[in-house]
Amino acid sequence: MGEYLMADSFEMKKFTTANFLNFALGFLGLQFAWQMRIILSAPVTENLGADPFIYGLIWLAGPFTGMVVQPIIGALSDKTKSRFGRRRPYLLGGAIIASIALWLFPNSGNIADCIAKFTGMNLPVWSGLLIAAIMIWIIDACINIAQGPYRALIPDVVLPEQHAMANSYISLAIGLGSVIAAATAPFLKYVLHYQMSIVAQFIMAALAFSLAMIWTCMTIREKSTLNDADVVEEKKDEVGFWKSMKEFFSLSPEVSKICIMQFFTWIGTMCLLIFFTNFAIHTVYGVPDLTKLATDVQQTYLAAQTSATNYSSICFAIFNLICFVIAVPIGFFAGKFGNKKVHIISLLSMALAYVVMGLFPTSKIVVAACMALSGIGWASVCALPFAMLSKYIKPGTEGSVMGIFNIFIAGPQVFVCTLVAWIINNSIIQNGDLLNYHYEYSFFIGAACLIIAALLTKMVKE
Repeated sequence: MGEYLMADSFEMKKFTTANFLNFALGFLGLQFAWQMRIILSAPVTENLGADPFIYGLIWLAGPFTGMVVQPIIGALSDKTKSRFGRRRPYLLGGAIIASIALWLFPNSGNIADCIAKFTGMNLPVWSGLLIAAIMIWIIDACINIAQGPYRALIPDVVLPEQHAMANSYISLAIGLGSVIAAATAPFLKYVLHYQMSIVAQFIMAALAFSLAMIWTCMTIREKSTLNDADVVEEKKDEVGFWKSMKEFFSLSPEVSKICIMQFFTWIGTMCLLIFFTNFAIHTVYGVPDLTKLATDVQQTYLAAQTSATNYSSICFAIFNLICFVIAVPIGFFAGKFGNKKVHIISLLSMALAYVVMGLFPTSKIVVAACMALSGIGWASVCALPFAMLSKYIKPGTEGSVMGIFNIFIAGPQVFVCTLVAWIINNSIIQNGDLLNYHYEYSFFIGAACLIIAALLTKMVKE
């Protein structure tokens, strides 16, 4: 096994099925950890005092680290010299640091208490929340540190004629990782009658991420770059950001339409991904805002919060399972009827699901069915916009084009994390001493944006 870790001589060979499975396992662990962070970050931060707006600000970790960390790490990995290759140090380092942060995150309150006890300082009440926010930013940054070089590893170790197959296995890993992460705790609860704690679920995510990535790094052979003359250290002529943007939009008049469509699409999708767990806890299950209650009163709602979190996990499992199952048929229908028509129908189906969830927010069956319908839209969002854009990409510019296109994915998340979170934070429901929020408003906003995205898609010429 050691020869795969440090290979001075390297010859690219055709991947077998076993090689592809070994290669994809690390990404499955990465997606497992990311899905767990999406589902469970809401109850952890709320129990530490985060209102909807603060929670949205904590979520800014995703778009900011995506826009900043991935390009930097991508450039660094291109120039890295090591006996372990260019990419694997970042895969392994990102996974290990993220796993430590995943373990620390749900224990943030206890960490703050230990610091106060050890130092004798009287820390502010928000110290635990601050530590949790730092852990979230570390988790998101390290996932991005691993994710960028992981994609770049494909041309480094896989033959060109097998690149499509390698990406297919990564897509498989993304789907399976998301479903397994979301379904594990509900399965243990309702089948084996064991309730896994949130802390235990994050430990499971940390182990899955680190062990899966270690396995991939040990079983996938990468060329040593320690004495590689191909790794250029001197600074090359670089194209400025604004010039790259100008060249990007000059590819075709349709590119700007696709980007604007993508902007509204991702506002719509993030309205679901960011706020659904809070919606399940506070709207579907009717748990009041715990940040405004005394500790002894909070305890009376913890069982309901746990049940709501399990329900959210089930809904996300359904959502990701439908996306996973429908991914291939979406591609088939897009090839037969065109990307545009299929994407419009998918976006409108997702918008319909949002509206129905907003109108019938207390029906568990209706909400779960709507999450299944939303999974169809999610399958399209993950594939067809990139297919529309790909026909305008010049050979050799794929990396820079996708980097700029990512701005129209990360940018909308900033909008949702700030403005939508602010709207929810100011939509107060007062019931005596109990406080709650209209989390369903995020779905109405998301539905409107998805409808706009569908109309913009109609304007794109194929």
